[in-house]
Amino acid sequence: MSVSTGVWVLIGAVLLCGTVQGGGASTRFSGRRPHADFYVSPQGRDDWSGRLAAPNYAHTDGPFATVARARDAVRALRQKSARPKATLVLLRGGVYRLTEPLTFGPEDSGTAETPIAYAAYPGETPILSGGERLTGWQPVEGGLWKLALPDVKAGRWHFRELFVNGRRAARARLPHTGFYTIADTIPPPSQAPGYTQFRYTPGDLNPAWHNLADVEVVSIHIWSASRLRIAALDEATHTVTFTGSTGWREFWAALAKGNRYYVENVREGLDAPGTWYLDTAEGAVYYHPLPGEDVARAEIVAPRLEQLLHLIGDAAQRRYVTHLIFRGLSFQHTDWPLAPQGYFCPQAEVLQRGSILAEGARDCHFEGCEVAHIGGYAIELGRGCKQNRIAGCRLHDLGAGGVKLGETAIRDSDEEVASDNTVTDCAIFDGGQAHPAGEGIWVGQSPDNLLAHNAIHDFFYTGISLGWTWGYGPSKMQRNRVEYNLIYNIGRGLLSDMGGIYTLGVSPGTRLSHNILHDILSYDYGGWGIYFDEGSSQIVAEDNLVYNTKTGGFHQHYGQDNLVQNNIFALATQAQLQRTRPEDHLSFTFRRNIVYWNRGDLLNGNWQDTAHFHMDDNLYWDASRRPITFEGKSFAEWQRRGEDVHSRIADPLFVAPSRADFTLRPDSPALALGFQAIDLRGVGPRDRAAFNR
Repeated sequence: MSVSTGVWVLIGAVLLCGTVQGGGASTRFSGRRPHADFYVSPQGRDDWSGRLAAPNYAHTDGPFATVARARDAVRALRQKSARPKATLVLLRGGVYRLTEPLTFGPEDSGTAETPIAYAAYPGETPILSGGERLTGWQPVEGGLWKLALPDVKAGRWHFRELFVNGRRAARARLPHTGFYTIADTIPPPSQAPGYTQFRYTPGDLNPAWHNLADVEVVSIHIWSASRLRIAALDEATHTVTFTGSTGWREFWAALAKGNRYYVENVREGLDAPGTWYLDTAEGAVYYHPLPGEDVARAEIVAPRLEQLLHLIGDAAQRRYVTHLIFRGLSFQHTDWPLAPQGYFCPQAEVLQRGSILAEGARDCHFEGCEVAHIGGYAIELGRGCKQNRIAGCRLHDLGAGGVKLGETAIRDSDEEVASDNTVTDCAIFDGGQAHPAGEGIWVGQSPDNLLAHNAIHDFFYTGISLGWTWGYGPSKMQRNRVEYNLIYNIGRGLLSDMGGIYTLGVSPGTRLSHNILHDILSYDYGGWGIYFDEGSSQIVAEDNLVYNTKTGGFHQHYGQDNLVQNNIFALATQAQLQRTRPEDHLSFTFRRNIVYWNRGDLLNGNWQDTAHFHMDDNLYWDASRRPITFEGKSFAEWQRRGEDVHSRIADPLFVAPSRADFTLRPDSPALALGFQAIDLRGVGPRDRAAFNR
């Protein structure tokens, strides 16, 4: 049975008779009614006992109203008992509006024998929301609806997300679709850390816009984006000056001529249906409904919190949060802050925190949960987090990304290093909604993690990223396993220099195997399936299927002693394989792979120093039947250089490559070269039906 299958079987099993054990925590029931130690319900009260699943007939007792009250009751119960038992809290369906993040500390921990579970009542969906439902809208001219918000007027509330009937509504923007482009570059002042100005095309920006201080300029760089506030617009020189900078002076953070940008929260862009605008000066929010949308009855939610759940231990002091289980819960509606000087992150939106944040957490599980409609990352397992598990979860409509494991910093003490965490059988999709460089799963300075059987799709940047050391410096990225993941619709033509799976730094023991990666589309250069970036070393990529990429199925910028074997790289647009930097050591070994294409070149980049890479036993085939060349050389000339001596140029005889069926026919010449047929039947979540429940 798969991990996620077990999660859903456990949830469903409480509808039967008996006692079910889940991760050590029992789910007990009598007949068809599940039995728990405490219950929580939107119809409850925190001065009740919490021992009843629903209010009694006299309304004198019943469930708690808040999870925080249940947490405190569990804490008191276990402190009173000399031999505490496994503890279960069941949450009834409905919305629980949080006024602050729900926080668990070491004192709220369970043990391996007696864990504590907070779970959904069978058949019901409890939603822990960081938002407030907005009611009392009034129609105004132009087909708009308006709601006055005193807290916004007083400066106590400034939200940047609005969710209408479960949909992330678009902030009013210009242009409505597509982008403006920067007319000219203005080099940054010598004292500035980054770029602070650019010249715009007349008419694109307008100093007469309503409440210019509310407008945000989103500038797309190469692999990142800036979100900047306008300090001044000079119509005479067509210059916009920002309150802050991009933070870096390098080319990849430049406000350069030709770069794309758009403006958000601009009142003049509110003429598009489905958009909204927050006027902080007036203290009001405006909404332009979709055709047929009934605003008076719609569920419209604006977030008040940036985070929903904290598990906060102290790894340095060895005080951990342990053995907590969260099962079947939905976490929704968070925002993200924007500093007065704006926002810029150099890569992967790592500055964005998780709506669920853990530090110093050990052996905690998130099973069958949902995180949706959020401003940053969904789940972050940071400093000192070990042996935690995220399984069978749906993470979607994400302001930045899905899961963050580890940190950018290298910790001296092993106790403070995040490691040995597991992310399996999750669906992680629709990311980068506010911060486009967010990733499906990001791992930084963290060893021994397992990322398996996930479906990751519809991100504007990388699917899975491993590493945070550029080059050959110290790195904690050892023995990570990335296997049986389905990764697709990555890049989506917005950013560049990215991949389905991206690595950085020295990573001994790391393995990428049995993954399917397809439809990786960058804006400009980049858009690789498997991308070994700066210093990627001692990594094995084996038994993967990569197809429909823009720049290539495989790229190594630079690194050492990598092994790429028994993979299928198919149907890239520009080139199939790329190597960038020559070095005086063995970059990689490329053997027993199938490379299949019908347009573009076979090789791109630098392949001159053949002594420093090794290729053999590969099968190459251009389905367009053009002559195949290797760096301008014939196959025979290439072989005389010592490469691909035993390789062949021949049709691999896939069953139906035009339909993405890369199964080999029994008479495939690849098999004679030692290629082993790849069994990809288990790729992606092992219980797909669970994600539709």
